[in-house]
Amino acid sequence: MKDFFELPTPSYTFEIFPPKGAKSLDGTYATIDNLASLSPDLISVTYGAGGSSRDNTVEIASGIQNKYGICGVAHLTCVGSTRENIWAILRLLKSNGVSNILALRGDLPEGEASLGDFHHASELISFIKKEEGDTFNLFAACYPEKHLEASSLEEDLRYLKEKCDLGVKGLITQLFYDNDIFCRWRDQARAAGIKQPIIAGIMPITSANQIDKIVTLCGASVPTRVQRFVDAYRHNSGAVREAGIAYATEQIIDLLARGVDGIHLYTMNQPDVVRRIDEGIRSILYSVRVKRA
Repeated sequence: MKDFFELPTPSYTFEIFPPKGAKSLDGTYATIDNLASLSPDLISVTYGAGGSSRDNTVEIASGIQNKYGICGVAHLTCVGSTRENIWAILRLLKSNGVSNILALRGDLPEGEASLGDFHHASELISFIKKEEGDTFNLFAACYPEKHLEASSLEEDLRYLKEKCDLGVKGLITQLFYDNDIFCRWRDQARAAGIKQPIIAGIMPITSANQIDKIVTLCGASVPTRVQRFVDAYRHNSGAVREAGIAYATEQIIDLLARGVDGIHLYTMNQPDVVRRIDEGIRSILYSVRVKRA
């Protein structure tokens, strides 16, 4: 298995989430079976609030590498954790052969008030580098429309540069629906001295409720044309799904034309949606790779 950073650009990667608690992983592995056939460069595995799915995340990320020969990335959130907690998780990752981490602050579980020993993702990244050196390849999150808690885009970019300077190898963006916003932000990030690959996070719209929730949770801008089809088809779930798949496909094709470093699909464990998008972008993706090689 090649290291992710040895692969051609633009990269093509997916995100999945594990089941909560002690539920069977059969459904998750069925999803991975389906996604693996599309030959992604990497599959990342999310990590529940406060580490609620920690063991599943490690097991699945390890299985992605050992069973499927695909680069696996384990999400690791630090909110509510102690240094001892994180150190134990790093040992677990190492013992399972997982060397790629997406380092995140995360959100506090409902009902908890303490952030723990880490208040920012940069503190987690610094801790991992201090304890483990270059044992792990570290990814970090970034926000084309700034983190909701940042006072300005400029402040958010300063914090992002801090994370990058600590030794992050790649960045994965929060989802967005306006490519112009992403490209302006990417130019600002480069002007700020951020040189790491910036992988664009794309979440296909598959329901009206989904887009309503996304706007509330992460503040992503919704272009007029997207809101128009969501509103027009709100009571026709199949139509929203079809329009959302079409829009995500169009978004990716446009990003490839604009020189994006990579595409990261938030799959929501819906491989049928990913397969539809893959059909629309695959030939273009590979022709762009050949041109850049």
